[in-house]
Amino acid sequence: MFFILGISQKEKKLDYDEVVVCKCCNKYGHIEVFLTYSYFFLFFIPIFKWNKKYFVKMSCCDAIAEIDSDLGQKIERREISHIDLDKIDLHCFEKREKICRNCGYLAEEDFIYCPRCGERL
Repeated sequence: MFFILGISQKEKKLDYDEVVVCKCCNKYGHIEVFLTYSYFFLFFIPIFKWNKKYFVKMSCCDAIAEIDSDLGQKIERREISHIDLDKIDLHCFEKREKICRNCGYLAEEDFIYCPRCGERL
């Protein structure tokens, strides 16, 4: 008799979309909400989940923050249509850089073209 069982982790993007001005980069961006969890499976069927955590991620600058599980569950059940970013501690990056795919030059965030080779960043 064979038993196929195991433990794994999964990340699931929740169905939530809101356009806001990001408090990290001051640009318009979408708020994306993710759920991460560990689960036990038997014959590739998830049996139970644990260690659930909810995160918000800004699409403009990839700033990320963990949110309260109650808020995350309400978003998952589609009970909330607005997230107040002032109450969330986004982990902002102080300086962003772009890497040129052509020559590998590290350019600042504001550059559209590489200063060394002229390739679009």
